[in-house]
Amino acid sequence: MATQQPADRAEAAADGRDQPAVGPYIERFDAILVQAGFAPMAARTFVALLVTDSGALTAGELSRMLAASPAAISGAVRYLSQVGLISREREPGTRRHIYRILDDVWTEVSARQDQVLARWAAAAREGIGLLGPETPAGQRMAESLDFLEFVQGERPAMMARWREHRGPGR
Repeated sequence: MATQQPADRAEAAADGRDQPAVGPYIERFDAILVQAGFAPMAARTFVALLVTDSGALTAGELSRMLAASPAAISGAVRYLSQVGLISREREPGTRRHIYRILDDVWTEVSARQDQVLARWAAAAREGIGLLGPETPAGQRMAESLDFLEFVQGERPAMMARWREHRGPGR
């Protein structure tokens, strides 16, 4: 059995779908991610991997798919790798790397949000101490802390419900 070549992998992603609609869809989805704080090229790269059936592309394939420079793709995949949303693997039999979307990537995104919430809560606690709990600013910080702690407390049960919803072995 022949190893699937990169061009074949990119073409295989187009089977059975309205390929001309995929590019505009990537742009719409990446715009939502940019509004949420993603860097634009990282958002486009993430969505490109998400919409590809294999969930994996080389830098060259990403560059062609997104009409982006190799340097832009390099920066995007470096960022996505550093934040733990994609993996970098050696393409068998070549010196090229394949960038793969992580399995259960949204759970990974959620775990990152937990870390952010914890940092925000720590900053709010520090703010309360600095501003004084009885001042209007301190009270705003206390309300912020109360909300952040509430969300943090609810997330474990939500994630357990998600695992139950997905079913065993998935």
